[in-house]
Amino acid sequence: MFFTIPTLMTWTRIVAIPFIVGVFYSDLPPESQNFLATTMFVIFAITDWLDGYLARKLNQASSFGAFLDPVADKFLVCASLLMLVHLHRAHVWVALIIIGREIAISALREWMAQIGASKSVAVHFVGKLKTTVQMVAIPFLLFNGQLFGVIDTHLWGTVLIWIASILTIWSMIYYMQKALPEIRARVK
Repeated sequence: MFFTIPTLMTWTRIVAIPFIVGVFYSDLPPESQNFLATTMFVIFAITDWLDGYLARKLNQASSFGAFLDPVADKFLVCASLLMLVHLHRAHVWVALIIIGREIAISALREWMAQIGASKSVAVHFVGKLKTTVQMVAIPFLLFNGQLFGVIDTHLWGTVLIWIASILTIWSMIYYMQKALPEIRARVK
């Protein structure tokens, strides 16, 4: 099911990355760049929820879609974080923590699947909370201004991205602890 509606929506998150990054290299005024990049990120982030919903609703769930969905999410988040570091809106440590965790947990999940123990590293609440916090923090940092004349998005985005970093570490520790019995059994 390579060309289902949900899978095509997932692909849009990957295709969106050069457009979101490219906005910051355009001749638009900085406020317009920020608004456009934020709007695109939010729209494409919403497709993460929508493609899963449609896959279930239209009975178009597939193993390829299940593989591609988290990959698209990680590409979108990592590219956005790197852009935010480049723009001096996020600290490099935030990007290293979040991107490093994504690589480590993806590798762990792949290995656990190979040994038939993927349930021990299934998605947990703390991982979902981490994702939610970073999906709010990133558009705040992309916007980088006053929202509705009241909310300092840079300040709140910075606070939230550091909270996401803490949750990232917490979730990595959680998944590693869940996998540790299998790791110990296999390494002997």
